Amino acid sequence: MERLAIIGAGNLGVSIAQGIIQAGLMKPEQLTLTRRSLDKLDSIRLSGFSITSNNVEAIQQTSLIMICVQPKQTLAVVNEISPWLKEGEHVLISTVTGIGTEEIASQLGGKQIPIVRAMPNTAIAIASSMTCICSRNASQQQVNEVIRLFDGLGKTLVVEERLMKASTVLAASGIAFFMRFLRATTQGGIQLGFDAEDAQAIAVQTAKGAALLLQEHGLHPEMEIDRVTTPEGCTIEGLNEMEHQGLSSAIIKGLVASFEKINNIRK
Repeated sequence: MERLAIIGAGNLGVSIAQGIIQAGLMKPEQLTLTRRSLDKLDSIRLSGFSITSNNVEAIQQTSLIMICVQPKQTLAVVNEISPWLKEGEHVLISTVTGIGTEEIASQLGGKQIPIVRAMPNTAIAIASSMTCICSRNASQQQVNEVIRLFDGLGKTLVVEERLMKASTVLAASGIAFFMRFLRATTQGGIQLGFDAEDAQAIAVQTAKGAALLLQEHGLHPEMEIDRVTTPEGCTIEGLNEMEHQGLSSAIIKGLVASFEKINNIRK
């Protein structure tokens, strides 16, 4: 891995930079981060990252360029750096929600620059992201290079571009959805008599265990549920009450609502 420029070092951009360092994929001096308000990067400047507000300056002497700006800023940023991009030298990685590879390519003045669209989540800061990617004008070797980068930060799945918005909802927004469920579980634990710290510790470890069971056994969730429930037991009683209150329906409706929103994000 050579050098990487991260254009738009907001929450996600900084999380990616921190994850790359923690995973040992690069050293801080191999990363250049850009942001218009440099004072917001003071805390990570001390870690050894190169910091600048100049996007063109950031992409000099680097082959990988990751764009992490807001959707409304994306095409202007690509247009800004386009004159300095060279075929066969640069690879663009976009983590921007709702902006397709075709739109990005339209700002490149006809250059066949490889574009990889990636959707990680904030767990990338601890090398536990679920990242979905698709590509345009990229060779398998270039795609593999991006996969190696994100595999060092969690798990990576190559999908068709038509599924990228759905990937954003399920994997990126999904972090918040699972956090809300954990918060509710913690609150329930407090009501049952645990203090807040213990309730959260139990909820977090239980959620981790549930995820690992599915990951290791490769079974459908209902099969793991069947191992816990017993006839007339407390587990099935609780599950049925949650379903009567609309748990599964609310989750599915929330995912669909997020998907509908992302399809109208720039309208």
